[in-house]
Amino acid sequence: MATRPMVNGKVYHLALGPGEAAPYALLPGDPDRVELIASMWDEVRVKVERREYRTYVGSYKGVPVMATSTGVGGPSASIAIEELAALGVGTMIRVGTTGSLLSSVKVGDLVISSGALRLDGASNDYAPLGYPAVPHPDALNALITAAEGLGVRYHVGLTATTSTFYTGQGRPGLRGYLPSWLRDVVGVLRSMRIINFDMETATLLTIANVYGLRAGSVMAVIANRETDEFRAEAGVEDACRVANEAVRVIREWDEDYPDREVKSIPALLKKRR
Repeated sequence: MATRPMVNGKVYHLALGPGEAAPYALLPGDPDRVELIASMWDEVRVKVERREYRTYVGSYKGVPVMATSTGVGGPSASIAIEELAALGVGTMIRVGTTGSLLSSVKVGDLVISSGALRLDGASNDYAPLGYPAVPHPDALNALITAAEGLGVRYHVGLTATTSTFYTGQGRPGLRGYLPSWLRDVVGVLRSMRIINFDMETATLLTIANVYGLRAGSVMAVIANRETDEFRAEAGVEDACRVANEAVRVIREWDEDYPDREVKSIPALLKKRR
């Protein structure tokens, strides 16, 4: 069926079939990060790779979990999100890298997104621009709880999700090309208290809200646009640790409060009880 393509009973891009997915998915952009995430698990049962989409399925501290790479940008991420949702995955957490706009958000720190400015383009195919791209409270609170528990340095704030890496984020292109309307994009976003750039968070959060899924985003700061520092792997392992632990926290809440009328748990308040 061309409208919902399948190959041998498996979704077309991810090459996974019914019953092969886990209920909790971690979504790095980079296929190599799937292996890093899974290196922290108890076991890996399934390994599948097709195009930019690499998937491992296993368990972390007894919690069924999977990691699927999304590639770079909203269009490829939307494919992974759609096909995971079709397989019954209800919770998705982006595990990415990001560029900070503030000197106080240092290279090696983590950013947990409290919402995203939708400059990605892909999310426009799901909702009008006025529709908010915000994380589910469970995912946001679980990521904060995990970061606190692991003692890593993190920031919670707004993310600008762009459709391109170079000109869209104010980086000059070939021969210094940069459209006039993007020459001060970093300064304008900084004035609105947006703390980081990425290319997938708004797409994930928009689609998840439209479909009634839980989603959040944690990113390692590898670039700082104010200090002009860049370290390609800074904080990446911490982001993977926090994401894995956040899944364990969410699973604990799901088991402790299976029939809760309140649809989210304020993690930090629960911690103080």
